Amino acid sequence: MNRFSLLRLRRYSQTYLSRFQKKILSLSMPEYSIFVGYGIITGVLTGFAAVVFHKSIDFFNKIFFQQTAEGLFFLGAGAVIVLPALGMLIQSIMISLAPETAKKRGVGEVIKSVAFRGGFIPFRTTLFHFFAPVISIGSGLTVGPEGPAAQLGGGVASKFANLIGLSDSRRRMFTAAGAGAAIAAIFNTPLGGIFFALEVILLNDFQSPTFSSLILASVTASSISRVFLGNEPVFVFNLAKEIGYSQLYLFILLGVGGGIISILFIKYSSFIHKKMKSIIPVVAPRWIVMLIVGLIVGICGYFYSEIFGVGYNAINRILAQSIPVKVILILLIMKFFLVPLVLNSGGFGGTFAPSLFIGACYGSLFVFGSTQIFGLNLDITAFILVAMGALLGGINSIPISAILILFEMTQNYSIILPLMLGVVISTTIVQLVLKGSVHVKHLQQEGYNISSGRETHILRSLSVEDVMKKEPLLIPEELRLSSLVSLIMESPSSTFYTINSDGKLTGVITANEIRPIIPEYDSIRDMIVARDISVPNFTTVDPKVDLDYVMKIFGRENFDELPVVAEIDGQIIGTISRHDIISAYNKESLKYNITDGLTKELKSLDSQTISKIADGYSIIEKEISSELVGKTLSQIRLRNNFNVEVLMIKTPKDSLIQDTSTEEVIMPDPNYKLHNGDKLVIFGNDEKIEIVRKLNW
Repeated sequence: MNRFSLLRLRRYSQTYLSRFQKKILSLSMPEYSIFVGYGIITGVLTGFAAVVFHKSIDFFNKIFFQQTAEGLFFLGAGAVIVLPALGMLIQSIMISLAPETAKKRGVGEVIKSVAFRGGFIPFRTTLFHFFAPVISIGSGLTVGPEGPAAQLGGGVASKFANLIGLSDSRRRMFTAAGAGAAIAAIFNTPLGGIFFALEVILLNDFQSPTFSSLILASVTASSISRVFLGNEPVFVFNLAKEIGYSQLYLFILLGVGGGIISILFIKYSSFIHKKMKSIIPVVAPRWIVMLIVGLIVGICGYFYSEIFGVGYNAINRILAQSIPVKVILILLIMKFFLVPLVLNSGGFGGTFAPSLFIGACYGSLFVFGSTQIFGLNLDITAFILVAMGALLGGINSIPISAILILFEMTQNYSIILPLMLGVVISTTIVQLVLKGSVHVKHLQQEGYNISSGRETHILRSLSVEDVMKKEPLLIPEELRLSSLVSLIMESPSSTFYTINSDGKLTGVITANEIRPIIPEYDSIRDMIVARDISVPNFTTVDPKVDLDYVMKIFGRENFDELPVVAEIDGQIIGTISRHDIISAYNKESLKYNITDGLTKELKSLDSQTISKIADGYSIIEKEISSELVGKTLSQIRLRNNFNVEVLMIKTPKDSLIQDTSTEEVIMPDPNYKLHNGDKLVIFGNDEKIEIVRKLNW
């Protein structure tokens, strides 16, 4: 099919899609009913996607460990050594064919899409990260399916939201719901899926409509999973109906140990990540490194087959106490060291299942040590389950999700208190050391600083004076109530500001102040003035502060709008609302979408090239001069002086090899101090870009 045919097919599909969207909008149904329907459909689609994902892993597992192993009959039992290496080799080929898509992996990518792309995930990214983890886990690599499943669920939900023409805010909501629903389907734990989306994808940015969509999608996806994958729990065990509370101190100790192991795992993973970046491709090409790691996994699996794949069967054997203690210790060490090697060398998968595996091994060893040293009689199943929760919560920074997932698996109320103790203590220790969520830390390493579902770098790059409304509704503080009510009835605004004779702000009036006096309006309308009902204690903001600071004020105080007051004379010069900030954020985040979609082109720019992006808009790369070294982006004021945007910063790495591969690309932070050799990638109007290009700096 030629290019013209493809364009014509795309135009026809967009036309029919537009008609379908209008048909949906024209339905004479309450908005809430349509919203409920979307949530259920999202759950159905995500549930089926999770089922297909699960079945595909089983299918590829049979291909590798039956058909492929039979084809390597000349190796005998040693054929299993080659299988993980073969899986890594296939993944390395996939990475080389689609390097940019391959980078958009895991839960972090879903967080970024929800934070500043309006929940949009390209469907080719979803497809790529469906097949890559399936091959990885199917070939026996010791990783989990949950992280990729969350990315798959988010991608499917994003595509559905895009097809029916949902707004960015709603697509963001359903993308998060899809990710949570996938977790619910994989673990068969609806509550765990709901709070996974809230804790991880939305970073605790809670809203009532969001919660409704999460519930509907997660419950529906879990139901689909039960129908097609069975209603049997993932883990099989016998748990005592009652757990002695006299042993709670042991669960506290278990949680402390779980926190320490979690920190060591995270630190080791970070160390391997840095080492792999220095090795690939400087010392060795990626495919060789991945091949070696695959062989290491294969050798370990040759001697201890429990290390292969997801590891749920091995966890069940640990729960059943059918694996010797020495083997459990070896399995813990292997899992601990192999998982970061696989993931950071290029393998695809998640850390949920490995966390549970390490937790099961740790819990079993904890009970063995307590029994041998102190002669205690402990319920080994309870301690293994709590240890699994402690490691799941600690390594992945999901305390509430970990508690709910393990509780839904056990359906035993007596384990709630020990489980809460173990998980909360473990995650608290991790939080104290890391100073935040592990997912947020990973995003910060990539140059993103996301809080409450928003990219704070974007908010910090904008000041109040950039987005404030400059005509606040001011009323004299001596205005009578009757005139005030008439003004309120005629004005579209819901917030009014009282000023004195000097024009200085003295109070704020909202509907909260008007509503209580309405019943007595007839008797007091000529007796009360605006000053009598205005609130004198109010928060003001300076026009020079950034929007991230203002959003924090909105987060801790019950205001929807704040007055902007000049620092010099105390005069009110404008207002800023939560809606103004979100609108400015959504508009500003478009430049990050441009950056994300044109990563390859942006990296290949040079100072002599102007890249046309759209009619009238271009991108240029410009190296800074020595006089700008040490200054911050906010100090050079490119936005204010030239109305252009810095999309990214290319900064040289410390390397002996001086080529483009030694440049590190970071996202712009207004507080970033420029270094010698830094290059700014700048976007803007053609005329402005030409002016910037000719600057002598």
